[in-house]
Amino acid sequence: MRGFLASSTGVTCAAALALPLAPPAAAATSPAPPATSPTARPPAYAPGGTQSLPLAPLARDRAPGAAEQGLHPRHVRHFSLVGVVWDSPAAEFHGRVEVRTRATATGTWSDWQQLETHNAEHAADPGTPESASGRVRGATAPLWVGESDGVEVRARAENQPGTARSASPLPTGLRLELVDPGKGGPAPTNRARTGAAPSVLPALPALPARQRAEPHVGPRPSITTRRGWGADEKLREKGYVYTKKVKTAFVHHSATGNNYRCSQAPSVVRSIYRYHVNSMGWRDLGYNFLVDKCGQIYEGRAGGVSKPVLGAHTLGFNANSMGIAVLGTYSATKPSSAALKAIARLTAWKVGLYGINPRGKTYLKSGGGNLYRKGKKVRLNVISGHRDGFATNCPGKKLYAKLGTARSKAAQYQGR
Repeated sequence: MRGFLASSTGVTCAAALALPLAPPAAAATSPAPPATSPTARPPAYAPGGTQSLPLAPLARDRAPGAAEQGLHPRHVRHFSLVGVVWDSPAAEFHGRVEVRTRATATGTWSDWQQLETHNAEHAADPGTPESASGRVRGATAPLWVGESDGVEVRARAENQPGTARSASPLPTGLRLELVDPGKGGPAPTNRARTGAAPSVLPALPALPARQRAEPHVGPRPSITTRRGWGADEKLREKGYVYTKKVKTAFVHHSATGNNYRCSQAPSVVRSIYRYHVNSMGWRDLGYNFLVDKCGQIYEGRAGGVSKPVLGAHTLGFNANSMGIAVLGTYSATKPSSAALKAIARLTAWKVGLYGINPRGKTYLKSGGGNLYRKGKKVRLNVISGHRDGFATNCPGKKLYAKLGTARSKAAQYQGR
């Protein structure tokens, strides 16, 4: 279950999660601007960074872990994605986090929008160097709001479902993270200049059925590389971590909302990347691949799209698997047929490299989580939803219901 390093740089491991938390070495965070009102103007801001603002008690209770914390409306530097983090990844957030934002284009404030608070299930496996780095924080899922320059937030503790006891205190160290995706890289093209890495890996045509050899491998789909979506490689840790093979594809939704245009998808990916590394303290973007609602596939965690890169997407089952996140929230919204087709094409190719049938089942050994004890062998669909490995709503009811379609299509792409 342990990954191996493909670089002498490696990954350093701190003693334990109990160590005091410090920002990642490459974090491009900045303190809160000195604005004190919704109209005060903050200093000029270069695109591509994170504003980190501590939440303050909103009620009379001023003690640490006050039951209601937040920020009153204020003008801030431009941002497009918002999330809330706290000190310990082991601390559970029982309550609600809501934000409203002001669009730069119109100056109008949005309605209150809720952030998904239970995000611990997206993480590196327990005991791995990444989880024990001393930099990892608890966090909500991030929310894409589009270019904004004003924000208000409120975080409230609530009773746990099925209990009559009073609300648990809020986690310590609550901070609002406002992410600007920055400028993108060069426009994706299928042909690169001589000596330059391609920004899009073009799809490879399928062979006629009579020419396919066992094991079945689907044709490689078109993939926008990290260069293509504009990844700042200075943010992540150096080196790569690999597992042995890819036996399972866990499908997720990013829970970032559906209010994005497909032309904005690279910006959404850059924002999630910054949030995972700078705000949550991970070594790189957690997902191995991302898919937008128009069906374009994006390379996630670095290390090579054909390699078994160890991600941080499904707590307890990151080894020998890959994580595919569909950009959006699919609890009540159906995924597009283009996104489902992309999941099928990607999985048919990637698991096919290891002789796996995407319509079949396989076994993974649990690295520890809330459904299966560490070391337990678990039988899973080759294309599984996140909720199959962890007690979570991810990838949303509507997307989860369509995974059978993705399995059938993926098998067809393999010629089965």
